[in-house]
Amino acid sequence: MNKTLDGSHVRLAPLSLSHHQRLCEIGLDAELWKFTTIRVETESEMFEYIQHALNLQAEGTGQPYVIIEKSSGDVIGTTRYHSIDLEHRRLEIGFTWIAREWQRTIVNTEIKYLMLKHAFEDHHFIRVQFKADASNEKSQRALIRIGARCEGILRSFVISKDRGPRDLAVFSLLASEWPETRDRLEGLLRH
Repeated sequence: MNKTLDGSHVRLAPLSLSHHQRLCEIGLDAELWKFTTIRVETESEMFEYIQHALNLQAEGTGQPYVIIEKSSGDVIGTTRYHSIDLEHRRLEIGFTWIAREWQRTIVNTEIKYLMLKHAFEDHHFIRVQFKADASNEKSQRALIRIGARCEGILRSFVISKDRGPRDLAVFSLLASEWPETRDRLEGLLRH
């Protein structure tokens, strides 16, 4: 899965420690972490965040990417596949954050399109899952918009260091649903 994914607006390139400084420049914005279950507030925490993602990649259970805005060549965020389970052909997409100036643009739609297409068409996964903090209505609406279905709420599923036990909403998309979702996303990307 360690391959660059190219779209019209973004390129998803494998994450490396060389991206640390740029991710600090754009990712230490407290607003980015307001509705997440984790916080990255310092350069050392960003280093740990990147290193953890790379450790999961080395174990074969993750594939992290930086998000590059193609017209400028700037890194504008990060995302990843995680909880990869090859035996059961399922994975999760998450840990996505985008610099505020790029939020609510076509960027997130294209990120999800590229990742879903790669998972379903190139690697033949049968299930892609997403989780969002149950209080993060913006993320949940975005997942519904791309065609993911809410499966329910996992109560007190994670403990946030600053907000305590958090409920997570679980969404999924199945391979059988991908053709319809692909058409919807391609339509959104044309407009």
